[in-house]
Amino acid sequence: MVGPSAPRTPASKVMDWAAAAAWRQGLAGPVVFTNGVFDLLHPGHIDVLDGARRQGTALIVGLNSDASVRRLKGPTRPVRSTAERALVLAGLESVDAVVVFEEDTPLSLVQRLLPDVIVKGGDYSPDTIVGADIVTARGGRVVVIPLVPGQSTTSIIEKLRG
Repeated sequence: MVGPSAPRTPASKVMDWAAAAAWRQGLAGPVVFTNGVFDLLHPGHIDVLDGARRQGTALIVGLNSDASVRRLKGPTRPVRSTAERALVLAGLESVDAVVVFEEDTPLSLVQRLLPDVIVKGGDYSPDTIVGADIVTARGGRVVVIPLVPGQSTTSIIEKLRG
């Protein structure tokens, strides 16, 4: 079906910083932000993304670039390229926008997009979430979603390597 109620294509949800900022300005209601590597998508990722989306009217996902992932996770990561990871994330119904960032943290992206809610998984606490202070200073909320036990990209990679 094509028309006003047709779903957006995944590629249309992957935005550069300027497009994401302009898109964000046109949104009514709370805008939610989360970020991560999302290398091999697993049930834990889906749980956090769905939980994040329930916190507002739109979910923006900040995605670490390949270079950022290598600096954070080592030379064998990521398994999937930035473009592949972005498209897979954008294909999820709960995700409204994906924005790649080159830095090791999403601080500059949070400052640019000014979300109303920031969400991370349960391996974080409100005081360790990058950008939480920016969100709360504007009257926003910080939400930590409990992790799904036994779900991590590192454990999946280790299992595949035998």
